Amino acid sequence: MSEEGNQIKITIFGQEYSVKAPADPTYIKKIAEYVDSKMREVQAGFSSTQSSNRIAILSAMNITDELFNARKKGDSEEIDVEEKIKSKLDSNVELVKKMTDYHLNTGGKRLRALLTLGSSKLCGYTKGTRDINLAACVELIHAATLMHDDVIDNGSIRRGKKTPNKIWGNHSSVLAGDYLLSRCFEMMVEDGNIEVLKLLSSTSSIIAQGEILQLQHKGEVDMLEETYLKIISSKTAELFAAATKVGAILSEMKTKEKEALEFYGRNLGLTFQIADDTLDYNSELKLFGKNIGQDFYEGKITLPIILLFQKANKDEKETLKKTFAKEERNQNDLNYTLSLIKKYDIINSCYQKAKHYINLSSNSLSVFKDSEEKNILENLTSFSLSRNF
Repeated sequence: MSEEGNQIKITIFGQEYSVKAPADPTYIKKIAEYVDSKMREVQAGFSSTQSSNRIAILSAMNITDELFNARKKGDSEEIDVEEKIKSKLDSNVELVKKMTDYHLNTGGKRLRALLTLGSSKLCGYTKGTRDINLAACVELIHAATLMHDDVIDNGSIRRGKKTPNKIWGNHSSVLAGDYLLSRCFEMMVEDGNIEVLKLLSSTSSIIAQGEILQLQHKGEVDMLEETYLKIISSKTAELFAAATKVGAILSEMKTKEKEALEFYGRNLGLTFQIADDTLDYNSELKLFGKNIGQDFYEGKITLPIILLFQKANKDEKETLKKTFAKEERNQNDLNYTLSLIKKYDIINSCYQKAKHYINLSSNSLSVFKDSEEKNILENLTSFSLSRNF
């Protein structure tokens, strides 16, 4: 495979193709290798050489069959998780039910729940439905932190809809978030595994500390990169790490496998948050349910601003300090900041940082034997990087 700008040359079944690549060419390379292997697998089933068109069509049908079966199985498990969540949120207080239903129906990828399900499969868990129950528990922890986060940030829009605090007020939103967390702890106790209880309760504590640490450094454009990483490790990566480690605990894996999945999840979480923070300043990407400049207007100091401040000249540093010291920032402030981000190629710098963590995440899975489940988790690392840059 060779690269020329945004074009990558790949070879499939002896034929070379040039395709437009995302920021991470590894993902495209893996897809090409998989398609090539499937085509060669089909050809091996014939005693004579078949036309490349016929091989391609048969291979496409085989790949589509795999996809449909995987989706059918995955959809069933996701439905089970959703049903478990709904059963745990039933309340005699009408407003509690209304708020939690609204919050959980605003969309979202349920990524943390999927990580718990995926890691459980990788470790061979087949004993029952504990993976479903704990996947729902992990997702509820995330939902609770989002409700609290929107109050702290005075958020108004999440995933294209009004946040609960904008509809029902901050007081009700804080208490509804607390209600979600209390339900999570009930689920942990019901599971009955002290290691799971210790892990997820500790995770909830660390997330809260990360929120406070971020508030402590709000508006500090000269924040150390080390401090930023500590914040996102606590706020985001900690729950990713717990979500994946749970699968190993359920399957009674050895310490090596538990640590590998925890390391995988933590570095995936760091990548995810760096990518999400970078989206806020990437003027070429205005989708993904997040408005450009949202973090900027809220005064959050994230990696793009930290790296920008490191590269800016003296006058630019002073302007940035004044901008983030203001109570409110306007469109002109954002436009100026975006111009500096483009000037110093900050988006690419953030990508390089994210790439480092995604490589760590992917490499940690080397302790597991090759399998379909392992491939899914490996592909998730590449996808999480390519879709956001």
